[in-house]
Amino acid sequence: MVKELIINSTPNGVTIALLQDKQLVELNTEHINNNYAVGDIYLGKIKKIMPGLNAAFVDVGYEKDAFLHYLDLGPQVQSLIKLTKIVKNGSYKDKLLNSFKLEQDINKSGKISEVLSRNMLLPVQIAKEPISTKGPRLSSDLSIAGRFVVLVPFSDAISISKKIRSNTERSRLKKIVESIKPKHFGVIIRTVSEGKGVAELQKDLLDLIAKWENFSVKLPLTEPSKKVLGEMGRTSTILRDILNPDFTNIHVDDPAIFEDIRSYVHEISPDLERIVKLYKNTKEPIFDHFGVEKQIKTSFGKTVNLAGGAYLVVEHTEALHVIDVNSGNRTASKENQEDNALQVNMEAAREIARQLRLRDMGGIVVIDFIDMHKPQNRKELFDYLKEQMALDRAKHTILPPSKFGLVQITRQRVRPEMNIVTNEKCPACNGTGEIKASIVLMDDIQNNLKYILTEQNEKNITLCVHPYIGAYIKKGIFSRQWHWFLKYGKWIKVKEASSYHLTEFHFLNSRDEEIKL
Repeated sequence: MVKELIINSTPNGVTIALLQDKQLVELNTEHINNNYAVGDIYLGKIKKIMPGLNAAFVDVGYEKDAFLHYLDLGPQVQSLIKLTKIVKNGSYKDKLLNSFKLEQDINKSGKISEVLSRNMLLPVQIAKEPISTKGPRLSSDLSIAGRFVVLVPFSDAISISKKIRSNTERSRLKKIVESIKPKHFGVIIRTVSEGKGVAELQKDLLDLIAKWENFSVKLPLTEPSKKVLGEMGRTSTILRDILNPDFTNIHVDDPAIFEDIRSYVHEISPDLERIVKLYKNTKEPIFDHFGVEKQIKTSFGKTVNLAGGAYLVVEHTEALHVIDVNSGNRTASKENQEDNALQVNMEAAREIARQLRLRDMGGIVVIDFIDMHKPQNRKELFDYLKEQMALDRAKHTILPPSKFGLVQITRQRVRPEMNIVTNEKCPACNGTGEIKASIVLMDDIQNNLKYILTEQNEKNITLCVHPYIGAYIKKGIFSRQWHWFLKYGKWIKVKEASSYHLTEFHFLNSRDEEIKL
């Protein structure tokens, strides 16, 4: 399986597309000011204790108070509360926990009012980003994730991923970590640690210990509801979690991000540094060049067409997502109905597994497959769906098909669902039902250009337009571009974007930022 990452930088942030065998399977957006990313640690202030919910509402600076349930406190929350108090008082100077005395674990079935009180300060970690009308979901069971291991303070336990099945390898990894981990810190050994040497594991663990020391230094200086320790950017997080020798290319269109990614990849996996490549084609956007933009337009939306003629209908409600499988023109097949239903369902299962990852759909998902009467066919479909979903990094549970042919999936949701509107406004009328005379398009462009060059005195202007308009502007020996150059003494670059509608145009300055008109 050939894997590629295509990274598109925009003024608002970074969009990351994961391709497997040229097919888009994941799309992630990292905004510049994403202050509530999963893994960020804040110094929370308890605002309300809700005994009925056995939970608390915590101020972390978001417009709505964040939610912290008793079960998310972590067994060693009393140790965290104690450390926070003595660090804030300035009476604890050790950056680690060598001289710290751990408190007793809290009762698993206890009450939150026995542990927390109003206005108490407590470091909390974002477990789920703000979604819809809800604030962030929190946990005070802190952990700091690295590429090979996860550091867990106030614990001495060493846990190993269940996906590492070799007892010899498990024993080897445990011995390595036991010899290098600090006192009162637990470690979770991740799947990618399998086969790694002492030096790699030690370097990863030392990086995490350095982060904890940074946390210890910043904690006494941090104001309530402010961030103490931030998770690395979304791009680096994805690379940390999924980068492996299967990757063939990482294409980036921004020189600064390219350097950051190359240095990060060199740090975590030097042999893969060569696959990080800077995309230099300024005439065509990176997503257009690699076919990502077209796949986005065809993969999102209410109806998703499958190669064999069948299609999916995806509906969203507040409580769940519903996916209906339709055979479409496959009903004309000469095969018998049962075999035809199995083929359509298998094709749909593969696409549904991709859609869940692509849209990052979470919560409850109900799939209405085409009815099949043979038990062996239903089992075959169920096994195939589990096999396809095994590629999904989000935690999920799949129930076997019910007697009505429904399959239920619960999938972990920690970020807002990726929702891209694929329906566009009419390029001619802009949704009004009335059109502007197309003959004045070039006049509009020229008037705006004149204003930008003469009134705003901008330099190094780029005009972004639909390819048809771009071809018209560049046409001929004495083209529009040459006409503008002779008139204004400045060469106007023309950049074509197939995602634009016919009469859409934008001007960019020398920093590739849109000039607002």
